[in-house]
Amino acid sequence: MPTNRPLRVFLCHSSNDKPAVRELYQKLRAEPWIQPWLDEEELYPGQDWNMEIEKAVEAADAIIVCISKGSITKEGYVQRELRIVLDYADYKPEGTLYLMPVRLEECDPPRRLRPWQYADYFEGQRERGLERLLVSLKRRSDSLGLNYKKPKFDTEKVMSFLNSTDDISISAIGDEEILDGDVEYVNAPISNKLILSNGMEFMRVSAGEFLMGDEKSTVDISYDYWMARYPVTNELYNAFIKSQGIFHPVSGWEKLKDHPVVYVKWRDTVAYCQWLNQLLKSELPLDLVLRLPTEAEWEKAARGIDGREYPWGNQFDKNKCNTAEGGKGGTTPVGLYSPQGASPYGCIDMAGNALEWTHSIFKRYPYKDNDEREDELSSETRVLRGGSFDFDRIYARCACRSAYSVRYPDHYLGFRTVVAPPLPE
Repeated sequence: MPTNRPLRVFLCHSSNDKPAVRELYQKLRAEPWIQPWLDEEELYPGQDWNMEIEKAVEAADAIIVCISKGSITKEGYVQRELRIVLDYADYKPEGTLYLMPVRLEECDPPRRLRPWQYADYFEGQRERGLERLLVSLKRRSDSLGLNYKKPKFDTEKVMSFLNSTDDISISAIGDEEILDGDVEYVNAPISNKLILSNGMEFMRVSAGEFLMGDEKSTVDISYDYWMARYPVTNELYNAFIKSQGIFHPVSGWEKLKDHPVVYVKWRDTVAYCQWLNQLLKSELPLDLVLRLPTEAEWEKAARGIDGREYPWGNQFDKNKCNTAEGGKGGTTPVGLYSPQGASPYGCIDMAGNALEWTHSIFKRYPYKDNDEREDELSSETRVLRGGSFDFDRIYARCACRSAYSVRYPDHYLGFRTVVAPPLPE
């Protein structure tokens, strides 16, 4: 009988190779049938490093060892990870360990890795390399009898079922079959990436606590949601403009199609979301809507759960974002700083480029999700997040917040959307 779970993939790498490995992680994570494991995503403060790595290696169905000229001679964590992987391989029965050396650049694999056929994931050729990796991983998944399907179910039916019986056996809930005795299917992982028919990409942010604000207070978001990977672009916004019979706010936008739209007022962003909801309603997950993010949703998607200063870490780097330090003098294409400037969830431009509207009313901290921050559509000031090309690093911090009148547009004001539960009306 097929096993209904995703393929577990462990990524072994050097810290020097982090940008390329993080990109690979995000691409694997976007595949619903793959559950990748990367230390910076899975290890939390206070955990025993060796113990958690050993547990992850032993649980993995496939192990990808990323190597480069620097990593094969580097002392430190990559060697510790690699030793754990290879020591594990020594006592596994021959042929039962699925290990894949992946070269990030031209180099000779270390002697102990040579028994395994390697794959290439070179810069400039990564799409082709990814295709070959996915084929190999799919073969591994098939050989293990894994047959993961994204669950689709009616929440009320699930709860009614769980409350009414102790007998874990059911033929179907909603549209998907559930295997007898497979309790975990009800809470199975769902896709980490959502792509709508107009090309908009959304990255999943899991429910739970995170550290918010400069004071790093603990805030709990009790639901999963999907944050737009990029700000809304001039080209995407133009479809809305045409439907309304009005002028595009950006002069000469045709030459800046993949730049974030700017000069948008808050109420225009709300109208855009309402229009897009009607247009793509059938594509959204059950009981979720497309809207502006709250400032808590925005901040968690930007900094993760660990309170980091910038999406990529605690040190500012002008090469990872479009701020005044970079001297661009205007917006840049939304994918320009990917993956080096990506947030922990794979969202881009959450530091710099366009300053982004949120749905939230500007109120003082401590932040509380039940203090009517989202209720009053008549409020004159709303929270802006993310800095812009016109501001310096201080404003690009994940915790930085600004207030602005809903009445006025400006040359650095843009927005992104979120797919999440509806807000109170």
